[in-house]
Amino acid sequence: MKKTKLQTINLKNKLMFYKNFTLVCLVVFLGAAAFFVSTGISAQSFEKSGNLPPTPFRVGEKLTYTVSFGHFKNAGYAEIYAVSRGKLSDKDAVELQSKFKTSEIVSAVFYFLDESRTTFAAADSGLPVYIRKTSNAGLAGTETINNFLTVPTQNFDLLTLIYKLRNAGGIGSFLMQEDDKIYAVNAQTTVSEKIKTDAGEYDTTVSNIQSEYFTQKGIKDFRVNFSADEQKIPVSVRFKTSKGEFQALLASVQMIEPETEMQSKPTPTPLPVQTPTPAPTPTPSLDNQPLSANLPFVLGETLEYRITSNGQNVGAFLLQAKERRIIDKRDVLFLTATISRAEKGFGIFNAGDSITAMVNAESLVPYQFDARFTGTLSSFNQSVRFDQDRGFAFAGGTNQTQIPLNTHSLLSLAYAIRSFNLKVVWDTKNPIMDTRVSVFYDSQFYVFTIRPLEPEIITLNNEKIPAQMITIITGNQQLDALNLRVWLSNNEKRTPLRFSIGSYQADLVSETVVQPK
Repeated sequence: MKKTKLQTINLKNKLMFYKNFTLVCLVVFLGAAAFFVSTGISAQSFEKSGNLPPTPFRVGEKLTYTVSFGHFKNAGYAEIYAVSRGKLSDKDAVELQSKFKTSEIVSAVFYFLDESRTTFAAADSGLPVYIRKTSNAGLAGTETINNFLTVPTQNFDLLTLIYKLRNAGGIGSFLMQEDDKIYAVNAQTTVSEKIKTDAGEYDTTVSNIQSEYFTQKGIKDFRVNFSADEQKIPVSVRFKTSKGEFQALLASVQMIEPETEMQSKPTPTPLPVQTPTPAPTPTPSLDNQPLSANLPFVLGETLEYRITSNGQNVGAFLLQAKERRIIDKRDVLFLTATISRAEKGFGIFNAGDSITAMVNAESLVPYQFDARFTGTLSSFNQSVRFDQDRGFAFAGGTNQTQIPLNTHSLLSLAYAIRSFNLKVVWDTKNPIMDTRVSVFYDSQFYVFTIRPLEPEIITLNNEKIPAQMITIITGNQQLDALNLRVWLSNNEKRTPLRFSIGSYQADLVSETVVQPK
Protein backbone atom coordinates (compact mmCIF):
# COMPACT_ATOMS: atom_id res chain seq x y z
CA MET A 1 0.00 0.00 0.00
CA LYS A 2 1.42 3.34 -0.99
CA LYS A 3 2.11 5.67 1.93
CA THR A 4 1.33 9.30 1.99
CA LYS A 5 3.08 12.19 3.58
CA LEU A 6 1.57 14.53 6.04
CA GLN A 7 2.01 18.22 5.27
CA THR A 8 0.74 20.78 7.77
CA ILE A 9 0.78 24.54 7.56
CA ASN A 10 3.32 26.41 9.66
CA LEU A 11 1.71 29.73 10.57
CA LYS A 12 5.07 31.43 10.92
CA ASN A 13 6.05 30.32 7.42
CA LYS A 14 2.55 30.40 5.93
CA LEU A 15 3.35 32.53 2.91
CA MET A 16 6.28 30.38 1.83
CA PHE A 17 4.23 27.19 2.36
CA TYR A 18 1.34 28.29 0.18
CA LYS A 19 3.62 29.67 -2.50
CA ASN A 20 5.01 26.17 -2.99
CA PHE A 21 2.12 23.87 -2.26
CA THR A 22 -1.02 25.62 -3.43
CA LEU A 23 0.59 26.03 -6.82
CA VAL A 24 1.57 22.35 -6.89
CA CYS A 25 -2.08 21.42 -6.51
CA LEU A 26 -3.32 24.08 -8.89
CA VAL A 27 -1.09 22.50 -11.51
CA VAL A 28 -3.36 19.46 -11.29
CA PHE A 29 -5.67 21.48 -13.44
CA LEU A 30 -3.35 22.67 -16.16
CA GLY A 31 -5.72 20.56 -18.15
CA ALA A 32 -8.54 20.12 -15.68
CA ALA A 33 -8.36 22.88 -13.04
CA ALA A 34 -10.60 23.56 -10.20
CA PHE A 35 -13.87 23.97 -8.38
CA PHE A 36 -16.05 27.08 -8.94
CA VAL A 37 -17.00 29.50 -6.20
CA SER A 38 -17.56 33.25 -6.20
CA THR A 39 -14.26 34.83 -5.24
CA GLY A 40 -14.83 38.54 -4.96
CA ILE A 41 -15.37 39.29 -8.67
CA SER A 42 -18.77 38.60 -10.18
CA ALA A 43 -20.25 38.95 -13.65
CA GLN A 44 -23.14 41.25 -12.95
CA SER A 45 -25.03 43.56 -15.24
CA PHE A 46 -23.47 46.70 -16.66
CA GLU A 47 -23.59 46.71 -20.43
CA LYS A 48 -25.40 44.30 -22.72
CA SER A 49 -23.15 42.46 -25.13
CA GLY A 50 -24.39 42.64 -28.67
CA ASN A 51 -23.19 40.59 -31.63
CA LEU A 52 -19.73 39.46 -30.69
CA PRO A 53 -17.09 37.68 -32.77
CA PRO A 54 -16.32 34.00 -32.00
CA THR A 55 -14.21 33.21 -28.94
CA PRO A 56 -12.06 30.14 -28.18
CA PHE A 57 -13.93 29.71 -24.89
CA ARG A 58 -17.10 27.61 -24.56
CA VAL A 59 -18.93 30.14 -22.41
CA GLY A 60 -21.26 28.40 -19.95
CA GLU A 61 -19.22 25.18 -19.83
CA LYS A 62 -18.65 23.79 -16.34
CA LEU A 63 -16.33 20.79 -15.89
CA THR A 64 -16.32 18.96 -12.56
CA TYR A 65 -13.55 16.63 -11.38
CA THR A 66 -12.85 14.17 -8.62
CA VAL A 67 -9.27 13.98 -7.38
CA SER A 68 -7.45 10.89 -6.14
CA PHE A 69 -4.13 10.74 -4.33
CA GLY A 70 -2.46 7.35 -4.02
CA HIS A 71 -5.00 4.99 -2.46
CA PHE A 72 -7.28 7.84 -1.43
CA LYS A 73 -10.06 7.90 -4.03
CA ASN A 74 -11.87 10.95 -2.64
CA ALA A 75 -8.87 13.21 -2.14
CA GLY A 76 -10.55 16.41 -3.33
CA TYR A 77 -12.98 18.10 -5.67
CA ALA A 78 -12.55 20.56 -8.47
CA GLU A 79 -14.37 22.46 -11.21
CA ILE A 80 -13.49 24.86 -13.98
CA TYR A 81 -16.21 27.18 -15.24
CA ALA A 82 -16.38 29.64 -18.16
CA VAL A 83 -18.97 31.86 -16.47
CA SER A 84 -19.84 34.69 -18.85
CA ARG A 85 -18.75 37.10 -21.57
CA GLY A 86 -19.05 40.87 -21.70
CA LYS A 87 -17.18 44.17 -21.41
CA LEU A 88 -14.48 44.71 -18.81
CA SER A 89 -13.18 48.29 -19.01
CA ASP A 90 -14.32 48.33 -22.65
CA LYS A 91 -12.45 45.11 -23.37
CA ASP A 92 -14.22 42.04 -24.74
CA ALA A 93 -13.54 39.51 -21.97
CA VAL A 94 -14.61 36.10 -20.66
CA GLU A 95 -14.85 35.37 -16.95
CA LEU A 96 -13.26 32.08 -15.86
CA GLN A 97 -13.52 30.68 -12.34
CA SER A 98 -11.90 27.71 -10.63
CA LYS A 99 -11.30 26.12 -7.25
CA PHE A 100 -9.50 23.12 -5.81
CA LYS A 101 -10.12 21.72 -2.33
CA THR A 102 -8.69 18.68 -0.56
CA SER A 103 -10.92 16.39 1.48
CA GLU A 104 -10.64 15.86 5.22
CA ILE A 105 -8.59 12.67 5.23
CA VAL A 106 -6.02 13.91 2.72
CA SER A 107 -5.85 17.26 4.51
CA ALA A 108 -4.87 15.35 7.61
CA VAL A 109 -2.31 12.98 6.14
CA PHE A 110 -0.99 15.29 3.46
CA TYR A 111 -1.96 18.96 3.65
CA PHE A 112 -5.03 21.17 3.58
CA LEU A 113 -5.77 23.22 0.50
CA ASP A 114 -8.67 25.43 -0.50
CA GLU A 115 -7.59 27.61 -3.44
CA SER A 116 -9.80 29.57 -5.83
CA ARG A 117 -9.08 31.78 -8.82
CA THR A 118 -11.01 34.15 -11.07
CA THR A 119 -9.42 35.21 -14.34
CA PHE A 120 -10.89 37.62 -16.89
CA ALA A 121 -9.39 36.66 -20.23
CA ALA A 122 -9.37 38.52 -23.54
CA ALA A 123 -12.09 36.91 -25.67
CA ASP A 124 -9.91 36.84 -28.79
CA SER A 125 -6.37 35.96 -27.64
CA GLY A 126 -7.27 34.10 -24.43
CA LEU A 127 -4.60 36.04 -22.51
CA PRO A 128 -5.47 37.21 -18.97
CA VAL A 129 -6.44 40.83 -18.36
CA TYR A 130 -7.29 40.56 -14.66
CA ILE A 131 -6.54 37.77 -12.13
CA ARG A 132 -7.66 37.31 -8.57
CA LYS A 133 -6.33 34.33 -6.56
CA THR A 134 -7.67 33.53 -3.10
CA SER A 135 -6.44 30.98 -0.58
CA ASN A 136 -9.22 30.03 1.84
CA ALA A 137 -7.00 27.72 3.92
CA GLY A 138 -5.32 28.56 7.19
CA LEU A 139 -6.43 30.93 9.90
CA ALA A 140 -6.66 33.88 7.54
CA GLY A 141 -7.28 33.92 3.82
CA THR A 142 -4.83 35.51 1.42
CA GLU A 143 -5.59 37.28 -1.84
CA THR A 144 -3.37 38.16 -4.80
CA ILE A 145 -4.42 40.42 -7.70
CA ASN A 146 -2.73 40.93 -11.08
CA ASN A 147 -4.16 43.71 -13.24
CA PHE A 148 -3.22 43.78 -16.93
CA LEU A 149 -6.01 46.11 -18.04
CA THR A 150 -3.60 49.00 -18.59
CA VAL A 151 -0.40 47.15 -19.54
CA PRO A 152 -1.31 43.93 -21.41
CA THR A 153 0.61 40.71 -20.79
CA GLN A 154 1.79 38.20 -23.37
CA ASN A 155 1.89 35.37 -20.84
CA PHE A 156 -0.86 32.98 -19.78
CA ASP A 157 -1.70 32.16 -16.19
CA LEU A 158 -2.55 28.59 -15.11
CA LEU A 159 -6.26 28.98 -15.77
CA THR A 160 -6.02 30.56 -19.24
CA LEU A 161 -3.29 28.10 -20.19
CA ILE A 162 -5.79 25.29 -19.66
CA TYR A 163 -7.96 26.67 -22.44
CA LYS A 164 -5.01 27.47 -24.68
CA LEU A 165 -3.81 23.88 -24.43
CA ARG A 166 -7.29 22.64 -25.27
CA ASN A 167 -7.56 24.79 -28.37
CA ALA A 168 -4.07 23.78 -29.43
CA GLY A 169 -4.95 20.09 -29.12
CA GLY A 170 -2.34 19.53 -26.41
CA ILE A 171 0.54 20.54 -28.68
CA GLY A 172 2.75 23.61 -28.71
CA SER A 173 5.05 25.95 -26.78
CA PHE A 174 3.69 28.71 -24.56
CA LEU A 175 4.77 31.21 -21.91
CA MET A 176 3.17 31.17 -18.47
CA GLN A 177 3.54 33.70 -15.66
CA GLU A 178 3.04 32.69 -12.03
CA ASP A 179 4.27 34.60 -8.96
CA ASP A 180 6.00 37.19 -11.13
CA LYS A 181 8.09 34.54 -12.86
CA ILE A 182 7.82 33.56 -16.51
CA TYR A 183 8.14 29.91 -17.55
CA ALA A 184 8.24 28.16 -20.91
CA VAL A 185 5.70 25.35 -21.24
CA ASN A 186 6.10 22.69 -23.93
CA ALA A 187 3.41 20.14 -24.78
CA GLN A 188 3.40 17.24 -27.24
CA THR A 189 0.99 14.38 -27.81
CA THR A 190 2.08 10.76 -27.45
CA VAL A 191 -0.38 7.85 -27.42
CA SER A 192 -4.14 7.34 -27.54
CA GLU A 193 -6.12 5.98 -24.59
CA LYS A 194 -9.74 5.11 -23.89
CA ILE A 195 -10.81 6.39 -20.47
CA LYS A 196 -14.00 5.61 -18.58
CA THR A 197 -15.23 8.29 -16.17
CA ASP A 198 -18.41 9.18 -14.29
CA ALA A 199 -19.13 11.59 -17.16
CA GLY A 200 -18.86 8.85 -19.79
CA GLU A 201 -16.30 6.95 -21.84
CA TYR A 202 -13.86 8.95 -23.94
CA ASP A 203 -11.32 8.33 -26.67
CA THR A 204 -8.41 10.54 -25.69
CA THR A 205 -4.98 11.68 -26.76
CA VAL A 206 -2.27 11.88 -24.10
CA SER A 207 -0.29 15.11 -23.96
CA ASN A 208 3.01 15.23 -22.06
CA ILE A 209 3.63 18.70 -20.66
CA GLN A 210 7.06 19.87 -19.54
CA SER A 211 8.24 23.06 -17.86
CA GLU A 212 10.87 24.26 -15.41
CA TYR A 213 7.88 25.39 -13.36
CA PHE A 214 7.01 21.74 -12.69
CA THR A 215 10.60 20.83 -11.90
CA GLN A 216 10.83 23.56 -9.27
CA LYS A 217 7.65 22.28 -7.64
CA GLY A 218 8.86 18.68 -7.53
CA ILE A 219 6.41 17.53 -10.23
CA LYS A 220 7.26 14.73 -12.66
CA ASP A 221 5.52 12.96 -15.52
CA PHE A 222 2.74 15.52 -16.06
CA ARG A 223 0.14 14.10 -18.47
CA VAL A 224 -3.22 15.37 -19.68
CA ASN A 225 -5.73 13.24 -21.58
CA PHE A 226 -7.68 15.44 -24.02
CA SER A 227 -10.83 14.05 -25.62
CA ALA A 228 -10.32 13.15 -29.27
CA ASP A 229 -13.37 15.16 -30.42
CA GLU A 230 -13.41 18.84 -31.39
CA GLN A 231 -14.10 19.97 -27.82
CA LYS A 232 -10.74 18.65 -26.57
CA ILE A 233 -12.06 18.28 -23.02
CA PRO A 234 -9.35 17.52 -20.44
CA VAL A 235 -10.65 14.14 -19.26
CA SER A 236 -7.78 13.16 -16.97
CA VAL A 237 -4.77 14.91 -15.46
CA ARG A 238 -1.98 12.93 -13.78
CA PHE A 239 1.34 13.83 -12.24
CA LYS A 240 3.79 12.44 -9.70
CA THR A 241 5.47 14.03 -6.70
CA SER A 242 7.71 12.64 -3.98
CA LYS A 243 4.56 12.36 -1.88
CA GLY A 244 2.59 10.23 -4.32
CA GLU A 245 0.62 10.39 -7.56
CA PHE A 246 -2.33 12.68 -8.18
CA GLN A 247 -5.10 12.18 -10.71
CA ALA A 248 -8.01 14.46 -11.55
CA LEU A 249 -10.75 12.56 -13.39
CA LEU A 250 -13.72 14.15 -15.17
CA ALA A 251 -16.95 13.69 -13.20
CA SER A 252 -19.45 15.84 -15.13
CA VAL A 253 -19.83 18.21 -18.08
CA GLN A 254 -22.53 20.89 -17.93
CA MET A 255 -23.55 23.69 -20.28
CA ILE A 256 -25.17 26.47 -18.26
CA GLU A 257 -26.95 29.38 -19.90
CA PRO A 258 -24.24 32.04 -19.58
CA GLU A 259 -24.53 35.60 -18.46
CA THR A 260 -24.23 38.02 -21.39
CA GLU A 261 -23.40 41.04 -19.28
CA MET A 262 -20.39 42.10 -17.25
CA GLN A 263 -19.37 44.99 -15.05
CA SER A 264 -17.06 47.61 -16.51
CA LYS A 265 -14.48 46.91 -13.81
CA PRO A 266 -14.00 44.27 -11.13
CA THR A 267 -15.59 45.07 -7.75
CA PRO A 268 -15.80 42.97 -4.60
CA THR A 269 -18.99 41.03 -4.08
CA PRO A 270 -20.32 42.06 -0.64
CA LEU A 271 -21.63 38.61 0.30
CA PRO A 272 -20.08 35.90 -1.89
CA VAL A 273 -22.09 32.71 -1.98
CA GLN A 274 -19.98 29.58 -1.97
CA THR A 275 -21.08 26.62 -4.01
CA PRO A 276 -21.36 23.65 -1.62
CA THR A 277 -18.51 21.18 -2.02
CA PRO A 278 -19.86 17.83 -3.19
CA ALA A 279 -19.00 15.06 -0.75
CA PRO A 280 -19.51 11.34 -0.79
CA THR A 281 -22.37 10.10 1.38
CA PRO A 282 -20.77 8.82 4.58
CA THR A 283 -21.20 5.17 5.47
CA PRO A 284 -23.02 4.78 8.79
CA SER A 285 -20.40 3.90 11.38
CA LEU A 286 -20.97 1.39 14.18
CA ASP A 287 -18.94 1.04 17.36
CA ASN A 288 -15.75 -1.00 16.93
CA GLN A 289 -16.19 -1.67 13.23
CA PRO A 290 -12.91 -2.40 11.37
CA LEU A 291 -10.66 0.53 10.51
CA SER A 292 -10.15 1.82 6.97
CA ALA A 293 -7.91 -0.29 4.75
CA ASN A 294 -5.96 2.91 4.06
CA LEU A 295 -4.53 2.71 7.59
CA PRO A 296 -1.53 0.38 8.11
CA PHE A 297 -2.83 -1.01 11.41
CA VAL A 298 -6.02 -2.71 12.57
CA LEU A 299 -8.39 -2.05 15.42
CA GLY A 300 -7.12 -3.74 18.57
CA GLU A 301 -3.48 -3.75 17.52
CA THR A 302 -1.40 -4.04 20.72
CA LEU A 303 2.34 -3.43 20.67
CA GLU A 304 4.46 -4.17 23.75
CA TYR A 305 7.82 -2.45 24.22
CA ARG A 306 10.68 -3.01 26.65
CA ILE A 307 12.25 0.23 27.94
CA THR A 308 15.96 0.38 28.71
CA SER A 309 18.40 3.11 29.70
CA ASN A 310 22.13 2.60 29.26
CA GLY A 311 21.51 -1.13 29.03
CA GLN A 312 19.36 -1.37 32.18
CA ASN A 313 15.71 -2.43 32.16
CA VAL A 314 13.48 0.47 33.19
CA GLY A 315 10.04 -0.91 32.46
CA ALA A 316 7.59 -1.66 29.67
CA PHE A 317 4.64 -0.02 27.95
CA LEU A 318 1.81 -0.91 25.58
CA LEU A 319 0.66 0.97 22.48
CA GLN A 320 -2.94 0.17 21.56
CA ALA A 321 -5.49 1.16 18.93
CA LYS A 322 -7.93 0.31 21.66
CA GLU A 323 -11.49 0.94 20.52
CA ARG A 324 -13.69 2.83 18.07
CA ARG A 325 -16.80 4.67 19.25
CA ILE A 326 -19.39 7.17 18.07
CA ILE A 327 -19.16 10.15 20.42
CA ASP A 328 -21.18 13.32 19.81
CA LYS A 329 -21.82 12.10 16.25
CA ARG A 330 -18.07 11.82 15.64
CA ASP A 331 -16.29 8.63 14.63
CA VAL A 332 -13.61 8.39 17.32
CA LEU A 333 -10.64 6.03 17.64
CA PHE A 334 -9.05 5.69 21.10
CA LEU A 335 -5.24 5.42 21.07
CA THR A 336 -3.45 4.62 24.32
CA ALA A 337 0.11 4.33 25.60
CA THR A 338 0.16 2.67 29.04
CA ILE A 339 3.03 1.81 31.37
CA SER A 340 2.58 -1.91 32.03
CA ARG A 341 5.67 -2.39 34.21
CA ALA A 342 8.02 -0.04 36.07
CA GLU A 343 11.27 -1.26 37.68
CA LYS A 344 11.91 -0.08 41.22
CA GLY A 345 14.59 2.50 41.88
CA PHE A 346 14.05 4.72 38.85
CA GLY A 347 10.95 6.71 39.83
CA ILE A 348 10.39 8.10 36.36
CA PHE A 349 6.95 6.56 35.98
CA ASN A 350 4.74 3.94 37.58
CA ALA A 351 2.60 1.09 36.29
CA GLY A 352 -0.74 2.45 35.12
CA ASP A 353 0.60 5.82 33.98
CA SER A 354 -0.89 6.55 30.57
CA ILE A 355 -1.37 8.80 27.57
CA THR A 356 -4.69 8.73 25.72
CA ALA A 357 -5.65 10.35 22.43
CA MET A 358 -9.13 10.50 20.96
CA VAL A 359 -8.67 10.89 17.20
CA ASN A 360 -10.66 10.91 13.97
CA ALA A 361 -10.99 7.23 13.07
CA GLU A 362 -10.00 7.88 9.45
CA SER A 363 -7.60 10.82 9.42
CA LEU A 364 -6.08 10.26 12.92
CA VAL A 365 -6.33 14.00 13.64
CA PRO A 366 -6.83 14.39 17.41
CA TYR A 367 -9.91 15.67 19.21
CA GLN A 368 -8.52 15.16 22.72
CA PHE A 369 -5.16 14.39 24.36
CA ASP A 370 -4.59 13.42 28.01
CA ALA A 371 -1.31 12.59 29.78
CA ARG A 372 -1.40 11.18 33.34
CA PHE A 373 1.84 10.31 35.13
CA THR A 374 2.65 9.82 38.83
CA GLY A 375 6.45 9.76 38.80
CA THR A 376 9.03 12.28 37.62
CA LEU A 377 7.06 12.70 34.40
CA SER A 378 4.06 14.06 36.34
CA SER A 379 5.23 17.55 35.34
CA PHE A 380 4.08 16.65 31.80
CA ASN A 381 0.50 15.90 32.90
CA GLN A 382 -1.87 17.70 30.58
CA SER A 383 -5.33 17.68 29.05
CA VAL A 384 -5.78 19.29 25.64
CA ARG A 385 -8.94 19.64 23.56
CA PHE A 386 -8.52 20.33 19.83
CA ASP A 387 -10.97 22.37 17.78
CA GLN A 388 -9.59 21.43 14.37
CA ASP A 389 -12.34 23.22 12.44
CA ARG A 390 -11.57 26.63 13.93
CA GLY A 391 -7.85 26.09 14.52
CA PHE A 392 -7.59 26.21 18.34
CA ALA A 393 -6.18 24.05 21.13
CA PHE A 394 -7.52 24.39 24.67
CA ALA A 395 -5.02 23.25 27.31
CA GLY A 396 -6.37 22.78 30.82
CA GLY A 397 -9.80 23.71 29.55
CA THR A 398 -9.15 27.46 29.49
CA ASN A 399 -5.81 28.30 27.83
CA GLN A 400 -6.62 28.91 24.17
CA THR A 401 -3.87 28.66 21.53
CA GLN A 402 -4.15 29.13 17.77
CA ILE A 403 -2.93 26.12 15.82
CA PRO A 404 -2.69 25.16 12.14
CA LEU A 405 -5.46 22.94 10.82
CA ASN A 406 -4.90 19.23 11.45
CA THR A 407 -2.35 19.71 14.24
CA HIS A 408 -1.36 16.42 15.88
CA SER A 409 -0.62 15.36 19.44
CA LEU A 410 2.50 13.31 20.23
CA LEU A 411 0.49 10.08 20.44
CA SER A 412 -1.57 10.60 17.28
CA LEU A 413 1.68 11.39 15.46
CA ALA A 414 3.12 8.03 16.55
CA TYR A 415 0.34 6.36 14.55
CA ALA A 416 0.03 8.85 11.69
CA ILE A 417 3.74 8.64 10.88
CA ARG A 418 3.14 5.07 9.72
CA SER A 419 1.03 6.42 6.83
CA PHE A 420 3.59 8.95 5.65
CA ASN A 421 5.33 8.48 2.31
CA LEU A 422 8.81 8.51 3.82
CA LYS A 423 11.31 8.44 1.01
CA VAL A 424 14.94 9.34 1.50
CA VAL A 425 15.47 13.10 1.20
CA TRP A 426 18.28 13.79 -1.23
CA ASP A 427 17.97 17.57 -1.24
CA THR A 428 17.48 18.72 2.35
CA LYS A 429 17.26 22.36 1.22
CA ASN A 430 14.16 21.70 -0.86
CA PRO A 431 11.07 22.22 1.35
CA ILE A 432 8.92 20.15 -0.99
CA MET A 433 11.05 17.14 -0.15
CA ASP A 434 10.58 17.55 3.63
CA THR A 435 7.79 15.86 5.55
CA ARG A 436 6.46 18.36 8.06
CA VAL A 437 3.67 18.11 10.58
CA SER A 438 2.30 20.51 13.15
CA VAL A 439 2.35 18.99 16.66
CA PHE A 440 1.00 20.49 19.88
CA TYR A 441 3.53 20.09 22.71
CA ASP A 442 3.44 21.66 26.18
CA SER A 443 1.60 24.94 25.47
CA GLN A 444 2.19 25.61 21.77
CA PHE A 445 2.50 23.97 18.38
CA TYR A 446 5.79 23.11 16.73
CA VAL A 447 6.40 22.09 13.14
CA PHE A 448 8.16 18.73 13.29
CA THR A 449 10.37 17.81 10.35
CA ILE A 450 10.30 14.08 9.64
CA ARG A 451 13.48 12.97 7.92
CA PRO A 452 13.96 9.34 6.74
CA LEU A 453 17.30 7.62 6.22
CA GLU A 454 18.26 4.71 4.03
CA PRO A 455 16.79 1.30 5.01
CA GLU A 456 19.03 -0.75 7.28
CA ILE A 457 19.14 -3.99 9.27
CA ILE A 458 18.66 -3.76 13.03
CA THR A 459 18.91 -6.42 15.73
CA LEU A 460 15.68 -6.85 17.64
CA ASN A 461 15.11 -9.72 20.10
CA ASN A 462 18.22 -11.40 18.67
CA GLU A 463 16.80 -11.26 15.15
CA LYS A 464 18.01 -9.29 12.13
CA ILE A 465 15.10 -7.21 10.85
CA PRO A 466 14.91 -4.73 7.91
CA ALA A 467 13.96 -1.27 9.17
CA GLN A 468 14.11 2.41 8.30
CA MET A 469 15.31 4.97 10.82
CA ILE A 470 13.35 8.23 10.96
CA THR A 471 14.81 11.29 12.65
CA ILE A 472 12.46 13.91 14.08
CA ILE A 473 13.46 17.57 14.32
CA THR A 474 10.96 19.41 16.52
CA GLY A 475 12.15 23.01 16.62
CA ASN A 476 12.19 22.78 20.43
CA GLN A 477 15.79 22.97 21.63
CA GLN A 478 15.25 20.75 24.67
CA LEU A 479 13.54 18.03 22.65
CA ASP A 480 16.01 18.21 19.78
CA ALA A 481 18.90 17.78 22.25
CA LEU A 482 17.44 14.32 22.99
CA ASN A 483 17.89 13.21 19.34
CA LEU A 484 14.40 11.75 18.73
CA ARG A 485 14.39 8.72 16.43
CA VAL A 486 12.03 5.92 15.46
CA TRP A 487 12.64 2.77 13.40
CA LEU A 488 9.75 1.57 11.23
CA SER A 489 9.44 -1.87 9.67
CA ASN A 490 9.87 -2.02 5.91
CA ASN A 491 6.62 -3.90 5.28
CA GLU A 492 3.19 -2.45 4.61
CA LYS A 493 2.32 -2.24 8.31
CA ARG A 494 5.24 0.12 8.99
CA THR A 495 5.23 -1.03 12.61
CA PRO A 496 7.37 1.05 15.00
CA LEU A 497 10.14 -1.37 15.97
CA ARG A 498 12.16 0.96 18.17
CA PHE A 499 11.94 4.40 19.74
CA SER A 500 14.95 6.34 20.99
CA ILE A 501 14.98 9.53 23.08
CA GLY A 502 18.11 10.61 24.89
CA SER A 503 19.53 7.66 26.83
CA TYR A 504 16.21 5.79 26.72
CA GLN A 505 15.30 3.15 24.15
CA ALA A 506 12.09 1.18 23.66
CA ASP A 507 12.24 -2.06 21.64
CA LEU A 508 9.23 -3.97 20.34
CA VAL A 509 8.74 -7.22 22.27
CA SER A 510 5.40 -8.51 20.99
CA GLU A 511 2.63 -7.69 18.55
CA THR A 512 -0.91 -8.96 19.10
CA VAL A 513 -4.50 -8.00 18.36
CA VAL A 514 -6.84 -7.56 21.32
CA GLN A 515 -10.42 -7.29 20.16
CA PRO A 516 -12.26 -4.43 21.87
CA LYS A 517 -15.06 -5.42 24.22
